Amino acid sequence: MSGEKDGSGLYEALDGTGLSIYPKDELSDRQVQVRPDGTVEAVDDLGFALGFRITRRRKLTLLPERINSPGAAPQRGFNEIGANEDAAALPRTLSHVVYFVPDAAKMEAFYIQRLGFAVMDRFTGGGPFLRPASNTDHHTLFLIQTPEYMKGIEHFAFHMQGPTELMLAGSRMVKKGYQSFWGPGRHKFGSNWFWYFNSPMGTHAEFDADMDVFDDKWEPRVLPMRTEHSQIFLLEHREKWAPGG
Repeated sequence: MSGEKDGSGLYEALDGTGLSIYPKDELSDRQVQVRPDGTVEAVDDLGFALGFRITRRRKLTLLPERINSPGAAPQRGFNEIGANEDAAALPRTLSHVVYFVPDAAKMEAFYIQRLGFAVMDRFTGGGPFLRPASNTDHHTLFLIQTPEYMKGIEHFAFHMQGPTELMLAGSRMVKKGYQSFWGPGRHKFGSNWFWYFNSPMGTHAEFDADMDVFDDKWEPRVLPMRTEHSQIFLLEHREKWAPGG
């Protein structure tokens, strides 16, 4: 298919299926392909795939997890039950992806200088938590520095309604025989609740909930990548139990 670069620095697909754009100058040093659906594809500086297209995300209008907390107005009304073990507990959105990268500094420079990502927080000895300009979540991309022989996806994560549905979804995963890898718990950077599982795809999959949101006024924190900085608490799943004599 054909396409042309216009004066604004964007790429227009000309096959009539729609408009796809990408910043031409930032990707001028690598091969770029345009798919029949208008998606523009390239790779980043370590060979991970990139895709650009006009967003197809739909605006979500859903209820949050509602809690009743002493000293604050109840979020659930009278006679409204908060514990529903039959709740669907399905992911709401894709949250983030984490890469193992042998050169975290090179990858960080690419995403910041070429694609406009910003650093939210950083683990020394680990890597940066990054978000794009159009997203306010603490991170959509986290880079972990690894030895040369380790490169790939460490995990991908899905946003849940809140901690309760995260716990429900995780408990159901364990019941179905999936192996819990890490969690449940709550991270320090991002504040998100988490529960990770080993995935049949050879990586980890995470449920998360209640992530912090930020604007450009935020000053990144820097901490060593240690266990006490990876979570503020960590729980362990066990079989259901009831008190008795």
